Amino acid sequence: MAKTPRKQQVYTLLVEVGRNENDGLPEGSTGGALMCYASGVDEAEAVRETVAILKQADLSPLDVSGYGTLEERRAEGHDISDEEEALMQRALVENSVIIAQMTPFFDEA
Repeated sequence: MAKTPRKQQVYTLLVEVGRNENDGLPEGSTGGALMCYASGVDEAEAVRETVAILKQADLSPLDVSGYGTLEERRAEGHDISDEEEALMQRALVENSVIIAQMTPFFDEA
């Protein structure tokens, strides 16, 4: 029986990263959060690909939170800008991971 190819989708992921030598995070930061759009046939594949790419970039992924596909987010009432939707479309077309935003963390002490 022939397998039916599964359709690629884009998932919104929030990845928390710790510090690592040559990670590109600002001096004095304790880590950061990355908003990513990643393509995959399911969320698990999108997470695996994202973590692998971030490790290649000398980042240290600690935790990944998934927020679903564009359709799932709309169904939950998320407000999605045209720019965000364009980045998601780009991730789908390029079958890639797009880092849309990086927020460094700093100790307040």
